Amino acid sequence: MTSAAERPLLFLDVDGPLLPFGTPTGGPGIAAVPAPPAPAGRGNPLLGRLDPVIGARLLALGCRIVWATTWNDEANTVIAPRIGLPELPVVAWPDAEEVTTPRGLHWKTRPLVEWVDGRPFIWVDDEIGHTDRLWVAAAHAGRSLLHRVDPAVGLADADFAALAAWLADLGT
Repeated sequence: MTSAAERPLLFLDVDGPLLPFGTPTGGPGIAAVPAPPAPAGRGNPLLGRLDPVIGARLLALGCRIVWATTWNDEANTVIAPRIGLPELPVVAWPDAEEVTTPRGLHWKTRPLVEWVDGRPFIWVDDEIGHTDRLWVAAAHAGRSLLHRVDPAVGLADADFAALAAWLADLGT
């Protein structure tokens, strides 16, 4: 059995992957589905869009999940209980003035590669681009999957299939 330290890391963003910004308009493989209503009362109006079973689906992947979001510790208090996740580690982002990135490189990319320290990882985010993939391929000796999620839809069946296929190829 693989220990928690040996399991691939899964860096998880909130806005976009878990809290979709829009509704799918349909198209190949995407059904048009109305957005769930916003919760009544206080709080982020997008919280009503959280899928309460998505946490179980993420845990079933067998990765060590780490919050990689600007929600920081609030991801554990606001998001995790609503989707069935336990308290998770949170990437501590450097101050904005401490980060210099080449044009086109997402500001999260370098800190995540430093965090993994050569271990295999998945990064699930809606802002991953071509430059991030190139930079990780050059700077990270281990295996990685930078998986961009459509922010209008959030994590969907096709995304979970892609994550599971990568993990199967990795042998986990």
